[in-house]
Amino acid sequence: MSALQAPQDGQDAGDPPGDLRSVLVTSVLNLEPLDEDLFRGRHYWVPTTQRLFGGQIVGQALVAAAKSVNEDDHVHSLHCYFVRAGDPKVPVLYQVERTRTGASFSVRSVKAVQHGKPIFICQASFQQTQPSPVQHQFSMPTVPPPEELLDYEALVDQYLRDPNLQEKYRVGLNRIAAREVPVEIKLPRSPGLTGPEPVAGEGDIKMHCCVAAYISDYAFLGTAMLPHRWQHKVHFMVSLDHSMWFHAPFRADHWMLYECESPWAGFDILVFKMRVRGRTGHLLSS
Repeated sequence: MSALQAPQDGQDAGDPPGDLRSVLVTSVLNLEPLDEDLFRGRHYWVPTTQRLFGGQIVGQALVAAAKSVNEDDHVHSLHCYFVRAGDPKVPVLYQVERTRTGASFSVRSVKAVQHGKPIFICQASFQQTQPSPVQHQFSMPTVPPPEELLDYEALVDQYLRDPNLQEKYRVGLNRIAAREVPVEIKLPRSPGLTGPEPVAGEGDIKMHCCVAAYISDYAFLGTAMLPHRWQHKVHFMVSLDHSMWFHAPFRADHWMLYECESPWAGFDILVFKMRVRGRTGHLLSS
């Protein structure tokens, strides 16, 4: 759920070393331990609103929670509330409370603090991985494989080459082309077939979930404006509350399909639903 208060244009903050996609894991999601269950997170990308990106706070909070459970415990759900705007000029402190540690399930509460006040709170539930005889899921929509799609840079360039493009859209597209974000995004535009590749789960499963949590706060505004054809000017947009469920192990550095929809909007509040799938249609997260 988000409130219409902040646009989500992005810009670089400082000069992070190396590619932003590698910085996402090696720095943004690599928290500094200060004490038991106390961590410090830093920022390498800040939106033009000069407020911290909500996905960064979600991802870092999940990293902090994951460090307090056993290696075999994997996150299956996450429930968050954004209570204050994040200040990009100072680091964020993450305080973890070990709410419950059980044989099968464990719960962790995380509070993100700046200037002595909480800016974000969340609860994460972890469980021991175990097989289940009951399984079902929604069908995956028919979309082309990522190799057949244009990346953002190529897509924007294609639009900018259109001599009939209105100037107001040209300005916005140039702004999009100039920014750099730490994930690669491609937009499905036509039906197609996907390859039969298995869902991958090798490696650090917790870190891949943390990367997915970071990515989860993208693209909401554009989805909400689709029914209105951008007839309304949005001055601000901020996240209010945020929940995630993790259904199967996956690798966040492999292509995943993000299905985003907005079933309701009103009173300056937008509600979103998102499903994340692997190449073969397996539902990975929602």
